[in-house]
Amino acid sequence: MSDALMNARRLLEQMKQRGTAFHGLELMLLERGALAQVGGYLREQGLAQPVVVADAHTYEAAGKELLGRLKDEGIDVRLILIEPDAQGDVVADERSLMQLFIEAAPEKTGCLIAVGSGTIHDIIRFVSHRSQLPFLSVPTAPSVDGFTSAGAPIIVKGVKQTFQASAPAAIFADLDVLMKAPQSLVAAGFGDMLGKYTSLFDWRHSSSIGGEPYDEQVAAITEAALLACVEHVQDIGQRSETGIRVLMTALIESGIAMLLFGQSHPASGAEHHLSHYWEMEFLSEGRRALLHGAKVGVAAAEISQLYHDAVDSGIFPYAEPEGLARHRERIQDWLTKVPSPDRLRSLLKQAGGPSTHEELGIEEKLVQRSLQEAHTLRNRHTLLRTLNEVR
Repeated sequence: MSDALMNARRLLEQMKQRGTAFHGLELMLLERGALAQVGGYLREQGLAQPVVVADAHTYEAAGKELLGRLKDEGIDVRLILIEPDAQGDVVADERSLMQLFIEAAPEKTGCLIAVGSGTIHDIIRFVSHRSQLPFLSVPTAPSVDGFTSAGAPIIVKGVKQTFQASAPAAIFADLDVLMKAPQSLVAAGFGDMLGKYTSLFDWRHSSSIGGEPYDEQVAAITEAALLACVEHVQDIGQRSETGIRVLMTALIESGIAMLLFGQSHPASGAEHHLSHYWEMEFLSEGRRALLHGAKVGVAAAEISQLYHDAVDSGIFPYAEPEGLARHRERIQDWLTKVPSPDRLRSLLKQAGGPSTHEELGIEEKLVQRSLQEAHTLRNRHTLLRTLNEVR
């Protein structure tokens, strides 16, 4: 195991000792040449007839090399390329799931190998869970924190829903591959991490106001991963080996935090609800998809503006909620950890990504509508929900 992930392994061992049940993550590699170790792992674990699952882009990024390596090692391996939709996007929806269920054919498949970023992993972790097939993770870009999680956000009839799924048995994060990822994908990973500022705030709020479960240790894991990214934002923006290593480590640890807690609270708050709302709107209009992390980073700045206006300046969308008035001192204290929207946008720029909804191509009217309606996507007591319940 690479040194960068030693802390992640210690966290898993600590949680096992606490009696927390989870499956997967037997091996985590983040190093140069990690692809070369996939074949040995398959043989050691007795995983015959693997299926490499990718899309056209991730096949070129790492799938082609991995497929060649496995064939050269005498492993009977097949390839499935997930087909894009009419807009040219690969989407984690019913159509993609059905393609993989049919083509993978569990009776002749020993395991699945996810070669890609967020969408490919969401598709595979869902199918892995339902078909009881183990899967391995081969990230092609440090773009999301879902590589090691056990939740799969899936579009069903146009609505994004998160389903219980499987964590990977092992992750092979090859720095030689990750460092070649486009800057837009690297910046998206940073944006996904930056959203932890608002998700951690919302988690505290939902625990205090809504009585939802909370775990200080898991929150600390997520916060430490977030702050490591902020500290190395220049390295991440320059796509240096240090920057990519720090970012990928943080994304893996954030996924582990969700895995250990059993829910996505540590890493997903109102900023993710806005992102999902925008995604569904784009799908309904037949528009090209935006990168998840890019949306999350920009959404975090929008939520920061809304929250600081309400808590610090008394500017509310409708009226002051009773719960906010009653818990104002505690909420103000938690909000001190959420940077201003200008600071968040500055960090997004330094990472080389979009920093405003205009740069993403999201209209102001859609942003405003999402601020009024996105809280309905999940049954969580975010401050966004609290502010909208007093209409």
